[in-house]
Amino acid sequence: MTDREIIALYEARNTDAIEETQKKYGKLCYRIAYQLLLSHEDAEECVSDAYFDAWNLIPPQRPDPLSAFFAMLSRRRALDCYRKRIADKRHGATLSLDELSECIPAPSDTEEALDEKHLGEILNRFLHSLKAEICDIFLQRYFYMDSIKKIAFRYGYTESRVKMILKRTREQLLHTLKQEGFTI
Repeated sequence: MTDREIIALYEARNTDAIEETQKKYGKLCYRIAYQLLLSHEDAEECVSDAYFDAWNLIPPQRPDPLSAFFAMLSRRRALDCYRKRIADKRHGATLSLDELSECIPAPSDTEEALDEKHLGEILNRFLHSLKAEICDIFLQRYFYMDSIKKIAFRYGYTESRVKMILKRTREQLLHTLKQEGFTI
């Protein structure tokens, strides 16, 4: 089933939309949640919650691409669950998020909505400016929360090379954000 057909099911409030979403994007959503939570039950719950979120957001939204929309919803739910479950423990996902914390500013409540949209646009432009492989490595680490070891194996690199690529890319991101007026 195409993305447009799935969106049409959501807009018609047809419960088949959830089933079709699960068929097409269930594995992607589960992988993202599981990478963060390392728990089958929690990952499945987050994916179900992501489907519920989509039910409430479509309409009025008509996401394009739909895969990125469901990946984002699953990731948000998994991060929420992770933060609740492990508030004081350090974990691989926390470490990768900590690495980015030196680049991504924390906006104040009043500026949050505008800054998040602007930040998203800047991040998209930044990611599109990277070489494909560097962008993939960056996303594997900071969106999919893959370990350095897993990324190194996937690309046939040493772990230190992956760390250096990520460090340099974070430095580029920090420079880009400063040029755009964000204070870190």
